[in-house]
Amino acid sequence: VYIIKVTWSNGCTEVIYRRYSKFFDLQMQMLDKFPMEGGQKDPKQRIIPFLPGKILFRRSHIRDVAVKRLIPIDEYCKALIQLPPYISQCEEVLQFFETRPDDLTPPKE
Repeated sequence: VYIIKVTWSNGCTEVIYRRYSKFFDLQMQMLDKFPMEGGQKDPKQRIIPFLPGKILFRRSHIRDVAVKRLIPIDEYCKALIQLPPYISQCEEVLQFFETRPDDLTPPKE
């Protein structure tokens, strides 16, 4: 689970918690919704940032994999919100970064 500090345009800040699988789900939604910007027709036209794919690993490697993904996830979030407003402010992105009920009771670990 990654801890993300979200700062909205009105200056309000919130802390949310997201699993890597949720980032991956968002990425798939973005590529489906914006095929041109995802480079499906022409890879040179891609503006949607890349996100490393899912990895199969043993239970003992969970922390190592999570730490290795920290910088790519940070870069992904920063690149995503720098995209044109029709992408960066689309419903899927806004919903991803909105506070959810389970964000109010954070994971223990």
